[in-house]
Amino acid sequence: MKRRLALTAIALAVGAAASLSACSPGTASGTELVVTTFGGEWQKNFTDAVVKPFEKENNVTVKQVTLYSSDALAQLQAQKSSPQMDVVFFSGGQETVAAKDGLLAPIDPAALTNAPDLISQATAGLAGGRGPVVQITPMGLLYRTDKVSEPTSWNDPFNPDYRQHVAFTDLSNSYGTLGMLMINQARGGTIDNVTPGIDAIGQSTRAGDAIITKTSSDLQQAFAARDIWMAPYSQDYAETLRKAGQPVGFAIPKEGTTGSFITANLVAGRSNTELATKFIDYALSAGAQEKFVTGMAYSPVNTKAVVPADMQSKILAGPTLEKLVRFDPEQITGNAAAWQKQWQEQITR
Repeated sequence: MKRRLALTAIALAVGAAASLSACSPGTASGTELVVTTFGGEWQKNFTDAVVKPFEKENNVTVKQVTLYSSDALAQLQAQKSSPQMDVVFFSGGQETVAAKDGLLAPIDPAALTNAPDLISQATAGLAGGRGPVVQITPMGLLYRTDKVSEPTSWNDPFNPDYRQHVAFTDLSNSYGTLGMLMINQARGGTIDNVTPGIDAIGQSTRAGDAIITKTSSDLQQAFAARDIWMAPYSQDYAETLRKAGQPVGFAIPKEGTTGSFITANLVAGRSNTELATKFIDYALSAGAQEKFVTGMAYSPVNTKAVVPADMQSKILAGPTLEKLVRFDPEQITGNAAAWQKQWQEQITR
């Protein structure tokens, strides 16, 4: 009896140890993925386009954690020795920093079945250990179609005809930074000298010709209740405003534009890399990309994705996307604090 009890105790101990090992930090169940999300409408649409169908097809559970890009990077850095997430989405170029810090696992293009169908911008970062671009939303000028003719230049927000009807976005918002960089470029500045852009916006706001918004919801409120007619912002949000009943158009200025490149990144040190890679590949499929178009008004990175007729005039797609300016994420990250200081000095003085 004593021998039988001893053997039972050993078996229970081994089982408990195995259970603890399976749940220990840095590992994950083979049937669960932990992925980040941007929350709100993005999460709702991404769940419908990728998460639910992927769960059903692969008999897995996808746990979503709401983290904006800078917070997601901070979490990865804090968890470096014991990562808790499998896939991280970035929209501001943070994948460059994460890859250099060894926080990401490189993805072999051969592991992505959709790689041959993607635009070159989507896979350009794989060689550097970064994840592929799964969504693109170009920057442009949002404008009230019942108040303003279609704008043609990044200088149009400074037209005296639009005084007190323009909104710029704070640099704490990545769209605000990208909009400022395009205005800066149109006024002769460079990524190493953003004074022309920041000074122009600062002078406009100090004169009472424009307001500053911080978030997407602030901008929506400005169009709905503050008589705003024009704002540098993103393609996807123009559609959000239209769905909210606002008569808003989206124009790409003649000087060209940049965009927000959303990447899906494989976290290093996790046990579910094969399943996580499959999840990323699913997000790159033509079917998922088509849902990004109709649900979020994002530009598809899969060339086989079909853009519905009613969306073709609302989004950029195809070869045009290859012409988007993509500012160096490292330069943006490295200069962010200095730009913010310069911005605050101009906006608040």
